[in-house]
Amino acid sequence: MDFLASDALRGRGSGTPDELIAATYVAAQLEQYGVAPAGDHGGYIQQAPLLRQTLSAPPIVWFMTPGNSIPSQRLQWTHGKEMLALSLSDTEFRGPLKTIDTDRGGASLEQISLAESKQQETPEMPAANRGAVVLIRGKDPGKIRAAELSAEESGAIAVFVPASGDDLLHWEKRAKDLPKLPLKLEGTSGRPALGEGSHNEFALSDDAMASLRGIPEGTTFHLDTTTGPPEKSSTWNAVGKIEGSDPKLRRSVILLSAHLDHLGIGPPVNGDAIYNGADDDASGTTAVLELARVLGRGPKPKRTVVFALFGSEEDGGLGSSWFEAHPAVPLANIAANLEFEMIGRRDPKYPDDSLWLSGWERTNLGPQLAAHGANLVKDERPEEHFFMRSDNYVLVKKGVVAQTASSFGLHADYHQPSDDLAHIDFHHMQVAIASLIGAIEWLVNSDFRPQWKEGAKP
Repeated sequence: MDFLASDALRGRGSGTPDELIAATYVAAQLEQYGVAPAGDHGGYIQQAPLLRQTLSAPPIVWFMTPGNSIPSQRLQWTHGKEMLALSLSDTEFRGPLKTIDTDRGGASLEQISLAESKQQETPEMPAANRGAVVLIRGKDPGKIRAAELSAEESGAIAVFVPASGDDLLHWEKRAKDLPKLPLKLEGTSGRPALGEGSHNEFALSDDAMASLRGIPEGTTFHLDTTTGPPEKSSTWNAVGKIEGSDPKLRRSVILLSAHLDHLGIGPPVNGDAIYNGADDDASGTTAVLELARVLGRGPKPKRTVVFALFGSEEDGGLGSSWFEAHPAVPLANIAANLEFEMIGRRDPKYPDDSLWLSGWERTNLGPQLAAHGANLVKDERPEEHFFMRSDNYVLVKKGVVAQTASSFGLHADYHQPSDDLAHIDFHHMQVAIASLIGAIEWLVNSDFRPQWKEGAKP
């Protein structure tokens, strides 16, 4: 962790040479532990080609005012003036306006409240907002964020929110930077695998919010952009495997994974521009490497074990998507995938050094691992949709039982330069990882194949 989260790796930015250094380091560790290579050309590294479309001018959102007693007119918002484009996944869109007032509830919030009352992960929500441009009003930032997530998951093509205090404080600085379009795997036209759907998010100034008074529901909003030539790059996975010793069970594979990238160099906070990503996810990478060390020192497990440290999770699960399309073993042979994401700090919601497992109620994997000594418990934050927010979900969509172990307690250092070694609870990590060793050794030597519970498979 000291190396992975050091300033020398400059935050292991997705698709950067720093990410490649991290992947090369992880590959060296796997080799040292006696794990065989399972990447490209007989090595440990898997290279995935990437493209990023670029903008050459600030994006513009426009709509027409009602044309009743006076002629209709075009109103236009420009990034850096009336709005900030917080994120873009599309170069253009058009869709009807739909308003959600979080101070008065609304359908999206009702869905969230229902999910919370049941204390379970919500299944994919119905496409209630499919293709809509959703305007979220309200004063409570937590409710606005919840409504934003719900709108995106239910098919919204874009979301408008009131500019927050932080947006207003840094407005001029952010206005100077054109938003980045997402990286994509070369040869594909689809969206990133994680966070499916559009992620066109805009913060509106007070003037922009005021200009919406009297604008009826269903008014068509448009996004226009001017693009330049695409940029080419790559992302890198580090992949190794231990071939199973049992002639029958070796075809049954356990995949242990984490992501090795983070956010790289970003906006300075208190003079620090390196987003080290100690918890996110040098901690998870460390857990996988420690399990590789233990299993690699022998005797060989009966099942085949694959260790995959993915690149570009932070840009939408691109490394894991490349692995899914170019797997080290047939996907049908993967009995279970256990992903490790942010285990470097104890979650204050739980009384001990446990890890919660996303999608606990969806399969029988978590209870079985816990019964064999793992400090694993149910994820009690269904409103955060953690099950769908890590690399495991790329494989879930292919039918693989894939879940994430974490102890992320929504700490304030998430995606900040302050996510560094100084904030890591090494005692917690030691206890949590140690509790997993016996359970994982049981799993890789048993014929237990986890199953989806009825109606719980996405």
